[in-house]
Amino acid sequence: ARPVVFAPGSTFSPTSWVSFELDLTVYLHYVLDDWFHNTWRKRIAGGDTIIVRYADDFVCGFQHEGDAKRFLRDLGERLARFGLELHPGKTRLIEFGRFAKADRRRRGQGKPETFDFLGMTHFCDQSRKGRFRVGRKPSRKRVNRTLRRIKEELRRRRHDDRNETAAWLGRVINGWLNYYAVPGSGRYLGRFIRLCQRVLWRALRRRSQRDRTAWEKIDLLVAIHWPKARIRHPWPDQRLVVNTQGRSPVR
Repeated sequence: ARPVVFAPGSTFSPTSWVSFELDLTVYLHYVLDDWFHNTWRKRIAGGDTIIVRYADDFVCGFQHEGDAKRFLRDLGERLARFGLELHPGKTRLIEFGRFAKADRRRRGQGKPETFDFLGMTHFCDQSRKGRFRVGRKPSRKRVNRTLRRIKEELRRRRHDDRNETAAWLGRVINGWLNYYAVPGSGRYLGRFIRLCQRVLWRALRRRSQRDRTAWEKIDLLVAIHWPKARIRHPWPDQRLVVNTQGRSPVR
């Protein structure tokens, strides 16, 4: 069946209700999750559906475009009952999935659209064998924000020992990799590390007119203090499969 349509990045804008994030999560479990699974999907949906939510950000997937449009309309009415509304700047319908690329090419359109969710840009990708898969990479917005914060901190550390500074930045990169080092993102991780290396090089060279740190010295600092850009997470299907003793895998 085709197409798969997502409503990505749907962030709520409270209109008459204010609470803390924990309360929001509990509240949305009733307003959104329970209603989606036990009411809308069972009674209205004509095809497969899925929802993934973290706090007030969520993504919905639909097998049929008609279901996606119907859900978006019904969701707006549902939220209005509780004084909530969808953020108009972060809510959209896009064509996404294994048929999206071919269908859009046949209609003379461009590549399938992408969407950002939880700091990652999701896009239509394929494996080496040509099979569809969801590609993930650090979002440009998150990369730029992280680099901006690194530059600010390097300015504060401009009088620190260069080894201490490089070690600090190595810890930052390690934390970045702990989150973003997902399968298929290898070249994007390497690109981020090279950007950090250039930022460090420029920061060290600006410390004084006499300090003209050679790029070779930066390479040495990186080799000593920074982690390698290796994938740290398994594919989702490998992560979610639980192998039981003498029984079939439980998904």
